[in-house]
Amino acid sequence: MATTADFRNGLCIEHNGELWTIVEFQHVKPGKGPAFVRTKIKNIKTGRVLSNTFTSGVKINVQRIENRQYQYLYNDGDMYHFMNTENYEQTFINKDMISAPRLLKEGEMVQISYHTETDSAISCDMPTYVTLKVTYTEPGEKGNTATNTFKDAEVETGATVKVPLFINEGDLVKIDTRSGEYSERVKS
Repeated sequence: MATTADFRNGLCIEHNGELWTIVEFQHVKPGKGPAFVRTKIKNIKTGRVLSNTFTSGVKINVQRIENRQYQYLYNDGDMYHFMNTENYEQTFINKDMISAPRLLKEGEMVQISYHTETDSAISCDMPTYVTLKVTYTEPGEKGNTATNTFKDAEVETGATVKVPLFINEGDLVKIDTRSGEYSERVKS
């Protein structure tokens, strides 16, 4: 068992029967009363951030999380199939656990977090940016660029993304997986 003195950013703890990571913390020692630790913790499954105060010295249950690299193979409805590139072991993850499933293309490398005590997957994080090919978009009109105007474009995964007017079919675009927005055009 650890105490609040062992707090650090990124530490995974069990709180109220759920897994949480510490986003930030601050030890506070007021002039009157006992010391305490003010924290912001993030629920691993839901992503909800919560402010919580722990009395200084209270026992906490630290949990081990292991990150493993997997390669995306294919999806079968809501189940996504991944393969460990070291031992070729396959695992299946529900669509809800993936940060941006609509931007996931075959062969993409992802990081899957496992709770080591139960050896169960708890989250699947994609790279921050993915490069995808535009398969369909309306042609842009010349001279219509006085303002930052965007048009819809369908990428190779089937997702629709807003892109600038100068993007054409066949172009490679870099997309931010956190927001699903266009970032830049990639030179081939």
